[in-house]
Amino acid sequence: MTAAQPAPAPNRITLIFVLGSMSAFGALSFDMYLPAFPRIAADLRVSDAAVQTTLTVALIGLALGQLVSGPLADRWGRRRPALIGAAVFTAASALIALAPQIGLLTGLRLVQGVAGGMGITVARAVVRDLFRGAEASRFFSRLTLVFGVAPVVAPTIGAAVLRFTSWRGVFWLLAAYGLVMVGVVVRWLPETLPVQRRRTGGLAEIGRAVRVLTGDRRFLGYVLGQGLAFAGLFAYLTSGSFVLQEGFGISAAGYGLIFGMNSLGLVLVGQLNARLVGRHAPRTLLFAALSVVVVAAAVMLGAAELGSAAGVVACLFAYIASLGMLTPNAITLALEDHPQMAGTASAVMGAMQSGTGALAGPIMAVLGAAGGVPMAVTMLGFACLSAAALTVLTRPGLAEPA
Repeated sequence: MTAAQPAPAPNRITLIFVLGSMSAFGALSFDMYLPAFPRIAADLRVSDAAVQTTLTVALIGLALGQLVSGPLADRWGRRRPALIGAAVFTAASALIALAPQIGLLTGLRLVQGVAGGMGITVARAVVRDLFRGAEASRFFSRLTLVFGVAPVVAPTIGAAVLRFTSWRGVFWLLAAYGLVMVGVVVRWLPETLPVQRRRTGGLAEIGRAVRVLTGDRRFLGYVLGQGLAFAGLFAYLTSGSFVLQEGFGISAAGYGLIFGMNSLGLVLVGQLNARLVGRHAPRTLLFAALSVVVVAAAVMLGAAELGSAAGVVACLFAYIASLGMLTPNAITLALEDHPQMAGTASAVMGAMQSGTGALAGPIMAVLGAAGGVPMAVTMLGFACLSAAALTVLTRPGLAEPA
């Protein structure tokens, strides 16, 4: 197949653009339609919880897509799964724009999530193919210049689209993005996994690889630590639109601006991490960022109890921006010891991140989105669990099972 043939290796700037754009599938499909949540609920005559479920289902799809595409990327190479993912994402987005009722929309969001997960997995695997250690952490940080822009502009674009058309226009725009990415993958994505390094075994070999990864305590610690911290972010994604717009009376445009500032903070901290990682160990930077995440969530709870919109917004900024340092270092440390199965390791990491993130939706549905207290409680709980996983499972000198 053409998708499997090696492409000319691009320069580093082009590679950052290509892999960052592939990594942005999830952020764009999640964030661009967040300002439209109230309109979707009104248009399809469903509850707020039903609309929130479409986000949770997409997260589940993202997890499944990564689990499927990781082993395929180790078996087929990097380009073919990326091309399939971009094509399916395009088709699913177009069909969502035509969906007449919430059940079909929810099912298609699952498919869209699966497709988006394929691009994310391949992007991480390509980085692991090409870089190691501090250089890998630095490159992951540079990727936030591209995929970090997606959550900055996505809610603003979504709000702008809503001024001229319905929420369906958002998904037509996502379909156009997917179509562009098909061309980008064909033209510029290099094949970084030589045929001689591909895993040729069947399901049994995939099962053995997964058992090796899940039996590695440090790998699990870094994966769970990152995933649980991001679950706090997903608690904000699923409820923030209702909390800020309905609870605190902020407009859709204001919500988009706040969301964009939070994401801009993530990008800037990611670039700070790229500068610091040569002078400080990735693990040191990881725990520094984790400390800020826990403190920000705790202070946010107090601000929410007092009904302070400014306090909640400031703490959201600190929490989300810190993920720009936590994420690249956690990914680097998790993948460091498994170069021979980078695709599968990336898949397990991404699936566990999306799976833990998917927990946020049902929790927020039970607690409710009124006011900021339920959101803050959930984010603080996930931050504490992240700290526990990283502290206990990744501590130096931890013995591995025989």
